[in-house]
Amino acid sequence: MSFASINPATGEICEIFAEWSESATREVIEQVHSAGLSWRETSFARRSGLMEQMAKILRSNKNRYARLMAEEMGKPVSGGRDEIEKCAWVCEFYARNAEGMLSDEPMESDGSKAYVAFRPLGVILAIMPWNFPFWQVFRFAVPALMAGNVAVLKHSSNVPRCALVVEELFREAGFPSDILRTMMISSRQINSVIENPHIKAVTLTGSDHAGRQVAVAAGRVLKKAVIELGGSDPFIVLADADLDEAARAGAKARCYNSGQSCVAAKRFIVQDAVYGAFMPRFIHAMQSLKVGDPLHEETQIGPQAREDLLNDLQEQVEQSVAMGAKVELGGKRLGGKGYFYPPTILTGVVPGMPAYHEELFGPVAAVIRVKDEEEAIVVANDSPFGLGGSVWTRDSEKGKRIAARIEAGSVAINGRVKSDPRLPFGGTKGSGYGRELSHYGIKEFVNIQTVWIK
Repeated sequence: MSFASINPATGEICEIFAEWSESATREVIEQVHSAGLSWRETSFARRSGLMEQMAKILRSNKNRYARLMAEEMGKPVSGGRDEIEKCAWVCEFYARNAEGMLSDEPMESDGSKAYVAFRPLGVILAIMPWNFPFWQVFRFAVPALMAGNVAVLKHSSNVPRCALVVEELFREAGFPSDILRTMMISSRQINSVIENPHIKAVTLTGSDHAGRQVAVAAGRVLKKAVIELGGSDPFIVLADADLDEAARAGAKARCYNSGQSCVAAKRFIVQDAVYGAFMPRFIHAMQSLKVGDPLHEETQIGPQAREDLLNDLQEQVEQSVAMGAKVELGGKRLGGKGYFYPPTILTGVVPGMPAYHEELFGPVAAVIRVKDEEEAIVVANDSPFGLGGSVWTRDSEKGKRIAARIEAGSVAINGRVKSDPRLPFGGTKGSGYGRELSHYGIKEFVNIQTVWIK
């Protein structure tokens, strides 16, 4: 098997990479394990200095990395630069805070002294997606490495060039050469990698199907797993919302990263009292977004990352329309080269339709009309997913009360859901388990060790 880097704006193949043999994979894991024996003994000062250097390299080369993402998975270059800035931010955040987060914690006990220490686990397997090909890796790797772990990366098969550049970045910053390695392997090798005795834990961001398979494989050998899957985030617009701001933010939240984000707003739950006033604003905001070549600065929505993903999205829209949904905007693949899909709005979305129950991974908004706040909460929770959600109201106390009842890992009030190094990120229900970022995330891949002294 081989991995092709295909430009989704043109459909042209950029480069092809051969899959590794299982023996080559085992050899690299052995090398990373050996590097980890030394890395776990390095000081926080040493780790922090390397992370600060990484942040400088990222910022000085962000235009190059943004162009690579545009060519390999279609991200508009402006969004690519933002992604690299975020990677630099997470490097700096943990460089300056990891030592404090992992300091020994004194505990009361019947001994003369007791404390909790946080020890590295060893080699962590990271299975990462294509939609944020740098950020998703850095979101995991930076806290994991600052905690003294090392990593092997199985990146998505459609972003092999990004995967190799990420590996090279760590070397360029001065990290030991085997501290993080990219493995050119397919999903067929995942089980054997998880079973490798040097692999101590696994983290995955990806589809529901992949998450279930990895969770089962990790559970079978009793290894820790952090699983972050899809989402169908509710965007609740209440009667007292600022409709102009909600419409603008809603369009951005739905179409950011060309709509290919787990925490994108996907189900727009609008209270009946303001439905007629909100919809023209929302249609205008979506209609104003510019679709085009991801290498052009003015482009806000690039192509979908792969043709099969585009076809799946079109099928979900068509099935929903056949069941009674109405297309208010867009609704059909754009002609010409590349995998382009326009901003699309479906109204009349009801239970039973794909647009109601499934994740729409592209710039398609499903609008659901509800009579009151109570029905809005019921509809928001009527989903197999539980990653994020947002509530729009001028009454922040009301927003907090509603947020407490939303079954999701993150809820934003008058804002869009996004990951932030300072805040824990993750989901519940079918969106997975475990947390990344903040002090919660760095402690996912450590041995929380109790030490008691008589």
